[in-house]
Amino acid sequence: MTGWRALLAKEVLRFWKVSFQTVAAPVLTAVLYLLIFGHVLEDHVKVYDRISYTAFLVPGLVMMSLLQNAFANSSSSLIQSKIMGNLVFLLLTPLSHWHWFIAYVGSSVARGLAVGLGVFAVTAWFGRPDMVAPVWILVFAVMGAALLGSLGLIAGLWAEKFDQLAAFQNFIVMPMTFLSGVFYSIHSLPTFWQGVSHLNPFFYMIDGFRFGFFGVSDVSPWLSLAIVGTALAAVAGLALHLLRIGYKIRS
Repeated sequence: MTGWRALLAKEVLRFWKVSFQTVAAPVLTAVLYLLIFGHVLEDHVKVYDRISYTAFLVPGLVMMSLLQNAFANSSSSLIQSKIMGNLVFLLLTPLSHWHWFIAYVGSSVARGLAVGLGVFAVTAWFGRPDMVAPVWILVFAVMGAALLGSLGLIAGLWAEKFDQLAAFQNFIVMPMTFLSGVFYSIHSLPTFWQGVSHLNPFFYMIDGFRFGFFGVSDVSPWLSLAIVGTALAAVAGLALHLLRIGYKIRS
């Protein structure tokens, strides 16, 4: 097994050994969101024709859980290694910054997809959505997980304690996720807030992902693909640069 594969396997095992906490708990949270919002708003909100509100919620909750857990995986792994002091053992290896990136982001994608599949398997019983374009679903799921895994890598490198990482997640990741159209269509918003939503890259990830289920979306899926791809390239490039220069991990 080559170095990057060993590190990837280690990172995957890190979250899988506590899968009750890293996979099952997010699935339960998503189900609670579905039960509460679906029960309260099912008869009052109509987003797309012939699509129930509960079915509309399912792809959004799947993608929200996928993104949040992809971010949590890489960010928590790095900050734990930095605080516990075992990151030095990785620094002693001949692994390049590319190897670090592939291992950390790859494990984040694995955790994000595992959580997303778990959420879909459970929530689909309450409002099973169609799968009109499975390829679009897979593309946006992988790209979204990679984007948030890269962002988590940046947050983990930047943070020096758990409080800083929590602030990054609570004031950046969580608001952008909840204001991305998970629980509503942006067309139901006032004009000003529609414009604000279009500045949020999380909106395009969720809207493109939802298009794969229903074949309808708030914006063109090709536009969503272009914006998500550009954001992924920018965030991944920054993460690779920080790894290459050893930002806050070599002193």
